Formats: sequence, structure tokens, C-alpha cells
Amino acid sequence: MTNRSEVPGSGEICFLFSDTAAAAPLVPSQFSQEQAACVTSVLRLKEQNKKQTISSTEKRSGLHRLDLFMMNVSQTIETEEDLLTCLHVKFYHPQQSVRPLYVSLPLRTRCRHQGSDPLRFGRDAQACTYGLNDPRVSRKQLALQAYRTPRSPDMLFSVQNLSERGQLSVNGAALGFLEKADLPNKALVRFGEYEVLIVREPGEARAHFEVEFEVLTVPPSRETCGVEPSATPVMDTGSGLANGLSANGLSASGSGVTSPGPLESDETLPCSSW
Repeated sequence: MTNRSEVPGSGEICFLFSDTAAAAPLVPSQFSQEQAACVTSVLRLKEQNKKQTISSTEKRSGLHRLDLFMMNVSQTIETEEDLLTCLHVKFYHPQQSVRPLYVSLPLRTRCRHQGSDPLRFGRDAQACTYGLNDPRVSRKQLALQAYRTPRSPDMLFSVQNLSERGQLSVNGAALGFLEKADLPNKALVRFGEYEVLIVREPGEARAHFEVEFEVLTVPPSRETCGVEPSATPVMDTGSGLANGLSANGLSASGSGVTSPGPLESDETLPCSSW
């Protein structure tokens, strides 16, 4: 498109513009070089201002959309965190005051986890989600797994025994290797000399849950009403029972004889060393 304009005191000048950008003005030869340069500079400044105005408007619009998106994401995350199901896992061991059993656990801190990922506990911190600093614990001792049912919106949990050489029990019911049991809202899990009270705090979030660890000063089996303490698990070699000892370290006749040696072997040991 060609526009025709006049510059006072300078006669007529013809300028050629394109639809997208300004071209250099067609300046008559009678104009001085200074006048032509002045007109050219003015036109270029106008075109630059036009582009900057459009760019600034687009930037403001884009930033506004980004702010709205981040606000929605923030609100969604905050709402979900407020409604996360939480597992309160409370440990007790008779020697916990003299042995650093829980140095790898984030005590009294809520940790967030994906609902699809099981929580594994054991001696091997590389193979497990949370490690126990105890050589008498299996490399992989147990796992807690979240699940749902079509009949309930709640996030529920099960426990699985991962130890090949030791049993664990849930409210008195023993579990063998790879056996599972559903956890009620309040459950007493026992393995070796450990007593673990697991309390579920319901929530509505579907994808995540939290876990919080605590150390109890007294055995939960003494203070938990309606939960029957389980017998201490023994090795599948039957070392305790073969010697006339019950699973809790007492003789079959009820005498106070305790079982010597560790309650659980390392399942990685070769058969010749059992």
C-alpha cells in the first residue's frame, strides 16, 4: 500500500509500506540527506512502537493465563494434602533406648508417597523404602500396600511378610512368607522383638498418602484395648520349638526360659551356614 504525505517546508514525499513491516521511504532527490534521515527515523520509531505494544499485550495475556493456571494447581495440591490418608506407624523394641534402631526413619515427619508404591521395611536400606538399623531384621521384612475397593472410597492398606525365615503377625494372626493380610484401622504388627502399632487416619485423596513414624516408650500390646498381641515369630527352621520353647520364648510348660541366639537369620546366607 502506498501512502502520500507532506513534510512542512519540504515538499511532497512518497512512502512505500508493506502490510507487515515499514520499508524505507522514497525520498525525492531534492531533499537534504539530514531531512531524509529524520523522516526515516520517525517512521521506524512508529513501527517499533506498534510492535512493542502488540508484544506487551500478548505478554500480559500470557502471564495472566499462567498465573491462573498456577493458582489452580496450587489450590488442587493444597486441597489434596489436606485430605491425604495418613498411616501412623509407632515402633517399640525392648532395646531401643540403647541401640540406634531408628536412625534411618524420619521420626515425627509426615512423608508423602504414591498410592501405587508399596512401603518396604527391612535391614537393607537400598532395597527398602525405610531401613531398620538392626542385623537381626531381615533384609526385606515386610511391605505395606495401599489399595481400594469398589464398595468404599477409602484408601485401605494390607501388610505382606517379605521375610523367608521369620513370620510376622497382625493382631495375633501369623503370616508366612509372601502372605498378606488386610490392616484394620488399628493394627498391632509383630516380628522379632518389634511391636508396631499402625493406625490409619482416613482421607479422601486418591493418588497419594502420608506416613508418620513415632517411637513408643512402652509396648503397645500393654495399652491397646481390643487388640490381641501376637506371638513372636520364629525361624522357619523351628529352632525355638524344636528345643521345647514356645514362640514367645517360654518353655511349653510355662517356665521362664528364654530362647538363645537371634530370632531371625539372614536369608542371604548359604544353606551350609544355617
